[in-house]
Formats: sequence, structure tokens, C-alpha cells
Amino acid sequence: MTQRPTRDLPPYPAEDGDCLAPTMHVKSLIRMAMQACVGTMGMKGKDLDTNCALPPRERSEVDAWPPAMVDRDEAIKVVVTRLAMGPEAVRASAVLLSDAERLRASRFAFYRDACRFIAARARLRQLLAARLGVRPESVELVYGAYGKPALARPGVEADLRFNVSHRDDVAVYAFSSGGDIGIDVEAIRRISDADAIATRLFSRRENEAYRALDPRDKPLGFFNCWTRKEAFVKALGHGLSHPLDRFDVSLAPGEPAAILRVEQTPGDDCGWRLVSFSPAPGFVAAVVVECERSRASFAPSLVGADVSL
Repeated sequence: MTQRPTRDLPPYPAEDGDCLAPTMHVKSLIRMAMQACVGTMGMKGKDLDTNCALPPRERSEVDAWPPAMVDRDEAIKVVVTRLAMGPEAVRASAVLLSDAERLRASRFAFYRDACRFIAARARLRQLLAARLGVRPESVELVYGAYGKPALARPGVEADLRFNVSHRDDVAVYAFSSGGDIGIDVEAIRRISDADAIATRLFSRRENEAYRALDPRDKPLGFFNCWTRKEAFVKALGHGLSHPLDRFDVSLAPGEPAAILRVEQTPGDDCGWRLVSFSPAPGFVAAVVVECERSRASFAPSLVGADVSL
């Protein structure tokens, strides 16, 4: 199973969006970005300050996640940002992208989606560059068989793992030192075939929990389950090719987020831990990270996360 089951849900990888024939607006945007790149190459003796290409963070942004969510662990970092930006900022952001990324941006059917992709990738490059001590445009990425990005040349940060997802204009990034990591975000909404999707893709235990929910709780329960399952398969690097009925996650609103089972192994002993959170009103997200089998070893730091809302 390599594609999402319905047009109501974004394709995998979640940050990619639908790639269709480009509009003239997108072509113009990419052409201007390419011209900007060529222009900077001819600036002898001058450096383009690409670390400042994106607009500075606003005063309204905060640097701390609600501390009641999880305990502190400096090895785990979650970053949340909005992707909305003006045309000038989008063009400046496009300069940071690789040729392949700009080509991908040019294939989006809608200007809005191309801008969000550019903003998300530029921010990812800035976040990675800050951790690697390099310039954002010099970060080289490779992709696994199912689309999971990784550093091509990690260097001194050989243990750095990361993942990214966005829905609408909310992007979430997860970073881990050592353990594989996956993250997913969705807007909570009613979709017409939610029950049919649950029947096909949720495990039997998850289906029972989902169908037992009050109808008012079903949209949140559905996307609790979806984001938690996708974060897990993204951490594995398998995407939706991984059979989704081979593991169980909790989903009921108000119930602690947890992996309950992986194959025949109880969730507490599976070597993975799960945290669910709301990155913005009306959105739900989940992050899954590889860890030691002891529960005490897992405490991703949403405290101190770089939140840009």
C-alpha cells in the first residue's frame, strides 16, 4: 500500500503535497529563484547571507512548549512553524533549495502549495544548518526507498536523525540524536469516508476503539490514530507500504498516547515511544522515536521546543 486511501488525506511523504502540472505563477517563482541563484554566483568577494534569507522570527513567537506535556530530554527536539510568507520571502527561501527541490516546487499545481513546500524545505535547511554548522544551501539530502529524507554527508553529526511533515500552513520538524524518528501532522476535520478508511487501514483493536467513540469525538479519534500510525511508519522509513494492521496505537481523546503493540511485542517493550500534541488550534500531531526498551529512557523535549505560531 503506497498511497493514501482518499483525496481527503495528503499523500506520502506528508510534506510533499500533490505534484501536478505547474501554473504560470509557480513557473515564474522558480525562474526568479534560479535567476537569484545565478546572480549570487557572480558576486565576487561577497557572500550571500542565506542564513537570514527567511524573515526573522516575530516577537509573538515563543520558545517553550507547555511543560506539562513531557519531561525534558535534550536529545529530542520538536520545531513547529507557520509556512505563510509573502512573495519576497518565498523567493528568498527558494534560493536556499537545491535544483531538485526547486524542480519539485515547479511541479505543484497551485501557487499556494508550491510556496508552502518552498517555505518548509527552506526552514528544514536552516534548522539542519544550525545543527551542522554549515550554510543552509550546502546541506545535502538523500532519500530512502519510500521517500524519507536523511543527510547525505552527516559528518560530525552522524547520529542526527530528522523528519518533517506539514498540513496546510503548519509545519512540524523532529530531530533526534541517535534514534530514528518520525513525525506527522493533520488538521482535525470530518471526512466522508473516515469509517471506511478505518475499516481498511486500522487494526482490529483500533477499529473497536474508534467505533466505540461518541460521534462528536470521532474526527479527533480518527486523526489521533492516523498521525500516530503514520509517524511510526515514517520513523521506520517504510511509509504506508508498511502493513498498518501489524501494530496498535491508542486513539481515544483524553487517553494517553501510546504504541500498544508491534507484531507480537507489547508496546512497552517494542523499543519505540510515542508523543501526541497539538501544534496549533485545530491540528494534531504525533512524534515517534526509537529508544531504549526502558520507558524511563524516553522523554522527548517539547519543553524548550522552537515554536513558531
